[in-house]
Amino acid sequence: MIEEAEPVRRQRGDALIELAREDLELYAVLDLRDRIEALEAEIARCQAQLRRKEAGRAAADSLFGKPG
Repeated sequence: MIEEAEPVRRQRGDALIELAREDLELYAVLDLRDRIEALEAEIARCQAQLRRKEAGRAAADSLFGKPG
């Protein structure tokens, strides 16, 4: 029986680091615009997640009282 290797799990933030190191000189104008559009969509996704987490924190604080 052959064991399948477990996929290597990336560390949190690795993708962002790799993205920031990429050589943008290799991209055409349209490619750069597409990249910006994708990054803006990712920013919007992060902002939505942040709002959900802040709302959850506010709900917990109101229920249990804010620590401090």
